Amino acid sequence: MLFHLSISAHDPRRVANVIAEIWGGEAAVFPPVMEGSWVAMAGDDRGTILEVYPIDTVLVEGEGGADAYGKRTGLIANTPTHCATATNLDMDAVIAIAKREGWTAKYCKRGGKFGVIELWIEGRQMIEVLTPEMQREYLDSMTIDNWKRMLASGPFPNAHNEKAMETA
Repeated sequence: MLFHLSISAHDPRRVANVIAEIWGGEAAVFPPVMEGSWVAMAGDDRGTILEVYPIDTVLVEGEGGADAYGKRTGLIANTPTHCATATNLDMDAVIAIAKREGWTAKYCKRGGKFGVIELWIEGRQMIEVLTPEMQREYLDSMTIDNWKRMLASGPFPNAHNEKAMETA
């Protein structure tokens, strides 16, 4: 089970506050790894947290028994790192929050099985937000047996294939 996840952002405070709003939780500073970091805290029974680091932060392994620590690289880019997260808000409320922040948010149906709201934080970091209805669809479809059936039924027409794109 997932307890926390970390992402990077141009404005960690703003991103943490928006995610906390979607979750119905709170945002707070998060200085243990990197100054300027923030966390969105869901306030749920798992202690769910999204850590938000400054955009060019990478984690570096500490020597010996030392903790990992943050290091600024000066590099920024899109990332494949994302999460699907629950909200008690409805789709209109989530989309209104995104619009207020100047971020894209749109409804998508994953594999024809469950809906998500793609929320594009700062135009570069995707988080899938699931309303209560979408959460039920997700839980009904994302079982081990259903996954095996999906893999057996391939191919996957929406899969992006870099190699195929290079030779086209």
